[in-house]
Amino acid sequence: MTEHDLRLVFSRFAIPGDFVRARFIKVGHINDTYLVDAMNKTGRDQYIFQRINRFVFRDPERLMANFEKITRHIRAKLEHAKGCDPERGTLNLLYARSGQCFYLSPEGDYWRAYRFVGEAHIINVATRPEQATEAGRAFGFFQKLLSDLEASSLHETIPFFHHTPRRFSRFKEVLSGDTCLRAAEARDAVAFALEREPMTTVITAALADGRLPLRITHNDTKINNILFDNRTGKAVCVIDLDTTMPGSSLYDFGDMVRTTTSFAPEDERDLAKVELEMDMFQALADGYLAEAGDFLTEEEIGLLVFSGRLVTFTIGLRFLTDFLEGDAYFRVHRPGQNLDRARAQFGLVRSMEAQAETMEQCVRELLGKTGRPRSRSSRSGGKPIS
Repeated sequence: MTEHDLRLVFSRFAIPGDFVRARFIKVGHINDTYLVDAMNKTGRDQYIFQRINRFVFRDPERLMANFEKITRHIRAKLEHAKGCDPERGTLNLLYARSGQCFYLSPEGDYWRAYRFVGEAHIINVATRPEQATEAGRAFGFFQKLLSDLEASSLHETIPFFHHTPRRFSRFKEVLSGDTCLRAAEARDAVAFALEREPMTTVITAALADGRLPLRITHNDTKINNILFDNRTGKAVCVIDLDTTMPGSSLYDFGDMVRTTTSFAPEDERDLAKVELEMDMFQALADGYLAEAGDFLTEEEIGLLVFSGRLVTFTIGLRFLTDFLEGDAYFRVHRPGQNLDRARAQFGLVRSMEAQAETMEQCVRELLGKTGRPRSRSSRSGGKPIS
């Protein structure tokens, strides 16, 4: 993509000022992202332009309908919230001259643009508890701002994105065929997965029968999907909203636990190093419950600790399935890397299982600080589901 191309795309948006230059930004793995400089009467402005990946997102117009609805709702909330800055607290979409929130090029490319959030940075890996606290707070606040927006009003941008029973069914299908003759090499991981089949339906079944509410959730809650203020180190806003759609709050919290509470690399071979760090979990849960604790139901609270195990198990299952299938989906840089990834995720599940009681106690104590009741609804019997 050349500057001449970006100049043309820029001209299709109702942006005051003149195009100066565009720089490709190597962030994310899906969309093409550019930082665009423009000059107007008052000085320089910066914007983010993105070309939406149509292979991953098959219906960009539905995706952008979600994006527009989410960001407008959040901005409206921030405009009336004390101490919040609507210019920095959410992504602010810019509109094409056609009046749409995207531009469709003659080549069939979908482009969107929004204001660049300055004086902020991304953290790829949480290394300190205070960073975990900010991550939990940011995603908890994000859910809170959207908690009164009807989840069914959004489209599913990637159907069955978090659906462990479907993932498990695919795993068993691939295992049964074993076309790549890899099952024997993965015998330990396969046995681990098969032993935990009963856990796969807990959240989907609770959503289906109404015990868990359908919410608007981000669905990709890694810490690098948060912007942090350069000066204070506090979370500014949540970004990368393409997978924001109807789901369960538990998937968001579970993925935060998976990606924030262990310092081991995703493909760590020494499983002794794969461990949930309790201080990171406590910090994460503290930040999350400070924002989300007042709207979560007792069913959701009762499954918070379990959600970390489930999401981590699901990702490990996907790695294992891909290994058995010949590394068809996840890119590998060495033989057996997807199996190593699966074993590392399963190792983290083991660590969570071993520390489950301590994690549950941690959640109870944090809820006690907020004045939230510690008991669960009667239908769950008052015990964590495992």
